Amino acid sequence: MTQSGNPDYQVGDILRVSCAPALARVTEISSSHVSIEWPWGESDPDSRYCWNGRFALPVEPDGWEWSLFRTEQDPRTLKPYDTCLVGIPETLVRVIDVGHYDPPMDTGRLPRPHTLLIVLPVDRPSADGSSEDEGDTIELDSAAPIAMERVPQD
Repeated sequence: MTQSGNPDYQVGDILRVSCAPALARVTEISSSHVSIEWPWGESDPDSRYCWNGRFALPVEPDGWEWSLFRTEQDPRTLKPYDTCLVGIPETLVRVIDVGHYDPPMDTGRLPRPHTLLIVLPVDRPSADGSSEDEGDTIELDSAAPIAMERVPQD
């Protein structure tokens, strides 16, 4: 993750987040999700979970289930075995929760995250102001080349 000095992020911080697109292959489509072969990271051989190398993204990018990561193509037009570009378009988000894990969290993928940020777009109000079920997660030191910077607030 591109950041200067791994600052301590706090609830309420506004961040500018992006990730350069990478090529991925579509593995499965449902009415609500498009599953892709995740182009970053690898399975954790010491995990108690067996990650299959796939990642699910919502078909409706602005629906109730929101994700930072997007396909550059409209996900409703993708079919299994298609290739697509996946990344994060530059987005302003608000941190609604921060989780610290020591030892790092076992997710089935490497690297294991030690800090997770739960975020929502700044223009998307939360139903209760802090529901992590509404947000997406940013893993600090993720294998995905996520760039983020704190945006000064007035």
